[in-house]
Amino acid sequence: QVQIVQSGGGLVQPGGSLRLSCEASGSIISVYEMAWYRQSPGKQRELIASINSQGNTNYAIADEGRFTISRDNAKKTVYLQMNSLKPEDTANYTCSVGILTLNTKIGTPWDVFWGQGTQVTVSS
Repeated sequence: QVQIVQSGGGLVQPGGSLRLSCEASGSIISVYEMAWYRQSPGKQRELIASINSQGNTNYAIADEGRFTISRDNAKKTVYLQMNSLKPEDTANYTCSVGILTLNTKIGTPWDVFWGQGTQVTVSS
């Protein structure tokens, strides 16, 4: 079994900061690409950023300077540091993790696991 557990999130005032974490555990052989997404009611899920196994990052949001994705391979954890938060950042934030397990089929690079999601609300 593989478990993905998110932490962080909550209510923060505009201009504040939050740090989200997403830890993978269980029967894991290797961890590959990790990513963060967010979704507001009535909108499609939006990719924020991703980071591959070499630590190379890609940012999909326009203001990438406010958000920083990082990973700790020893802890099998991906982080999202969010600074200078705005009301429009209010959304449910979810992580995804590419994991090779004993159940991963040959020909498939990895299976994607998703965190449970956490609400981030930016309001005064």
